[in-house]
Amino acid sequence: MENSTEIVRLDKWLWAARFFKTRSLASQAVNGGKVHVNGTRGKAAHSVLVGEKLVITIGTMQFHVAVLATSKLRRSAPEARLLYAESMESIAAREEQREMKKMISAGFSAPAGKPGKRDRRKIRSFTRKD
Repeated sequence: MENSTEIVRLDKWLWAARFFKTRSLASQAVNGGKVHVNGTRGKAAHSVLVGEKLVITIGTMQFHVAVLATSKLRRSAPEARLLYAESMESIAAREEQREMKKMISAGFSAPAGKPGKRDRRKIRSFTRKD
C-alpha cells in the first residue's frame, strides 16, 4: 500500500479500492452521479482525502464507506480492503437486499427444456385470440 497522504483522484481511488474493474468505469460512475463525497455529488478529478465519507451506488447495491488510506496502484483484494472501512448499516442493508433477492427467486423454476410439438400446439391454442 502506498503512502496514505498522497493525492489521488476519486476515479483512480475507486479503481484501486476495487469497486470498479476499470478506471474508465469508475469515471463514468462518478460523472453519472453514482458516487457522493461527504453528501455531495462527486467529480472524477476530486482529490480523495483520508476520513472522507463516500456513498457508492453499483447497480442496486449501495456502499457507505470511510476512506482510511489512499493508493494510486491497484493491488490484491485483501490489500484493497485496507483502503476503506464500510459502515455496519451498509453491510446489513446489502445482506438484507441479498436475502430478499433469494426469496423472490426461490419459487421460480426454469423449464426442463425446449417445448415439444405438443407443447407448442398448446401454447398456440392458449395464446390465439380466435
